[in-house]
Amino acid sequence: MLSEKDIIQLEGLGMLTDQIYRQIDNFKVGFPPIDLVKPATVNDGIIKLECYEVDDLIEIYKSYEGVRLKFVPASGAATRMFEALIKYTTTGENNASVEEFVLNLCKFPFYNDLKEELSKKGLSPNELIQQENFKPIIDALLDANGLNYGSLPKGLIKFHRYNDYARTAFEEQLIEGTQYARMPNNEVSIHLTVSPEHLDNFKGILNSISPEICKEYDVKLNVTFSEQNKCTDTIAVDNSNIPIRDSEGNLLFRPGGHGALIQNLNKLSGDIIFIKNIDNVVPDRLKPQTVLYKKALAGLLISYQSIIFDYLSLLQSDGIGIEQLNEILDFTINELCILPPSGFEVSSTSALKTYLHEKLNRPLRVCGMVKNEGEPGGGPFWVTNSDGTISLQIIESSQVDKNNTNQKEIFGASTHFNPVDLICATKDVDGQKFDLLNYTDPATGFITTKSKDGREMKVQELPGLWNGAMAYWNTIFVEVPLATFNPVKTVLDLLRDQHRE
Repeated sequence: MLSEKDIIQLEGLGMLTDQIYRQIDNFKVGFPPIDLVKPATVNDGIIKLECYEVDDLIEIYKSYEGVRLKFVPASGAATRMFEALIKYTTTGENNASVEEFVLNLCKFPFYNDLKEELSKKGLSPNELIQQENFKPIIDALLDANGLNYGSLPKGLIKFHRYNDYARTAFEEQLIEGTQYARMPNNEVSIHLTVSPEHLDNFKGILNSISPEICKEYDVKLNVTFSEQNKCTDTIAVDNSNIPIRDSEGNLLFRPGGHGALIQNLNKLSGDIIFIKNIDNVVPDRLKPQTVLYKKALAGLLISYQSIIFDYLSLLQSDGIGIEQLNEILDFTINELCILPPSGFEVSSTSALKTYLHEKLNRPLRVCGMVKNEGEPGGGPFWVTNSDGTISLQIIESSQVDKNNTNQKEIFGASTHFNPVDLICATKDVDGQKFDLLNYTDPATGFITTKSKDGREMKVQELPGLWNGAMAYWNTIFVEVPLATFNPVKTVLDLLRDQHRE
């Protein structure tokens, strides 16, 4: 199926032929559905912190001397954010979303920029609205000869207006990071994954705002960027699972989804790594509660990591007895929520030591979870793994067998939602970095249908960054306030009180 020319193309992308054949096999047989046991709920997989516990955990974090880093996936385009407006410009369909957008135009943080763009063309937004001529307004917002918001990533879009200026989502992430990722030497390290065509724009904003942030918050900003590795792209096929080629006969590839960013995360060396979506930011007046819980979750991570490291050191000693082994086993069951496989034999000291070391010696993550109020997306569940163990996982609807009534009911009974609020520890007891690629589940992923140049094609995404890409991490779920979750999924979300200063 692959020619010599194809193999040369793959080598140039850093891909292996076996990798491509596995992807084609995935198209043929699909991905196996996840085996849900039950939803994770408060006191059954999800920890609910009392106020005094939050305070204690923050104190633990304050005294922590390890390297802190914030990681923000920021390469995705904002196309879905403007979906209703794009549809209007292509079909002329005037829907309620378009009406709401233009009637509230002056309330958006990018209004002044848009007004200036229209002025260059001799147009007035107020006059256009009165004439019900909305297309020039939307074109000036979305097109490349205007603000180009239809092609920009969310990080470069202005989210919040203050008295005499507005901030992009990128700027808000930087300012938020200064308030919980600060090191004792006042250095704040933030890493963003961006697409190459927008890197200069990010750097331009950084260069203009960095001196002001450093002065106002008394920090030293260390902001770095990386791009999604091309070797993580996945091949596109037709309905017969034959690879699709471009006009020059080259194999056609598509980005592998945010799960591909596990390679970017794998190259970072922080002792604690905060992960947050680019669009989940709030104005300054609402930042304190977000910062409070970020610090508390970090304190909880440090507490659990300390216990795990003590137990790993104990497991390496020769004098450990069955009583201590059972204590560690109880910790894995009751605290880390790892249930042994059916028929697990605990009478053999050697086998138990091996099992416990294998389960404890893994990357660790603490994941904030908010109460589910109907948001689409993944949530926390107890899941049966390939080795027969049961553990906590973040599961997306695409991983569930919709034809299985029992599995569908379990997924629908979830009480909490994944807001992508993660604190990660990626080093072992000796301070060495784990190879995160060893803790992914390649059997997870999903297949969708896309269209390009009038051709229908099948594409697949790699295991999601916080789903299959972290499938074999140790996981702790914690309930966090809904106020800490304020994503911007559509442009109209910017009209909500949470995004108004």
